[in-house]
Order: sequence, then C-alpha cells, then structure tokens
Amino acid sequence: MIQVSKLLAQGAGLAPVLLKRAASVTLDWDTRQKSRFQVTDSQGRELGVFLPRGTVVRGGDVLVAEDGSLVRVVAAPQALLRITACTAHGSPFDLVRAAYHLGNRHVQIELKPDHLKIEPDHVLADMLRAMHLIVNAVEESFEPEAGAYAAGGHGHAHAHDHGHEHSHGHSHDHAHDHGHKPAAKKTIAIQAAATPHVHGPGCGHDH
Repeated sequence: MIQVSKLLAQGAGLAPVLLKRAASVTLDWDTRQKSRFQVTDSQGRELGVFLPRGTVVRGGDVLVAEDGSLVRVVAAPQALLRITACTAHGSPFDLVRAAYHLGNRHVQIELKPDHLKIEPDHVLADMLRAMHLIVNAVEESFEPEAGAYAAGGHGHAHAHDHGHEHSHGHSHDHAHDHGHKPAAKKTIAIQAAATPHVHGPGCGHDH
C-alpha cells in the first residue's frame, strides 16, 4: 500500500500536463470528508490516505503519494436533492430562507447562485416544498459549504473518521437551539431516509 499524506488544493502550482498524466480516484462526499481512508486509484494501486485531522478533500484536489506520484480527485456523482425557487409562486429570497432553516438544523448545504443541494431526506423535502420551493432528486457531485470555524475547510463533526454509511448524521443537539422545543428539533432533524421518490409536481404545493 502506498501512503499519501499531502494534498494540493485544486492542484495548485502543478502544470496541466502533469495533471493529465496523473492517476485519479473518484470519491463520494462521505469519503472525501474523512482525513484517513483507503482507496484504489485508476492505475489499480492501493492508497492509504493519512491527511491532517480536519482536512476535507474536494473534487479537483491532488493527492501526493510518498513516491512522488500524483493522484487527481474526482467528486463522484451521488444522490442529492436540488432545491430551486418557484418563479410562479415565490422569489429567489425563498432560497435564502431555506438555507437559513437548513443551516439551523446543521444540514450540510452546497450553495449555488440559483439553487441549493443537500443529501436526501424526506422530512426536509416536505418542509422545503411547504416553503414553495421545488425539490428534485438528482445524481450530482456534492461540495457542501465549509463551516466558518472549519479546520481544513470543514466545520462539522464529520471530519472525525466515523464509519457511518450516511454522511448527514446531524441529529446532534447543539446549544444553538436556544431551548426551543428540543423534542421537536429531533423530529425534524435529518433522518435516515434516502428515498429517490422526491419529485413533486409544480412548486411543491398541496403535498
């Protein structure tokens, strides 16, 4: 097994020709948010990745192996919910409200100018539709926003190398809840439902 302990964010400083020749690994978000994992690259080599605690690997980053070889990281497509504003019944500000409510529940969110992406959760999907937003299931790469206090670009406890098969374990009850009905929070918090049947007609009304 080849050890990897160095990461170049987005291949900084490397010539394009070197990146083109490099091996690659395709990793989902659950793996990329860990600082220690094992993976097989496109050349069939077994890699043992040991990065500093709290490091998050993003699509486009480059791993540097102990033998000096380079390994490009590709963010794997995975099941996600894409959230967009309903032009018929809402406004782009609805996305801001959605981001606030999701963030208040410690949900990891990828922020885009015209949409949000989160991991599948039927409870949150229903909540978002009730806010007049469009929620669709997609298969895309996931690059959630890093927390403001993140070490190495990730602020949630997921930087700890837990072995959960789902990466949205946000049921931890932090003090940010300010005492407002903790039992209700547990009910609405992310549950283990990764259902693909989340498409809804129109803008999510009458569900």
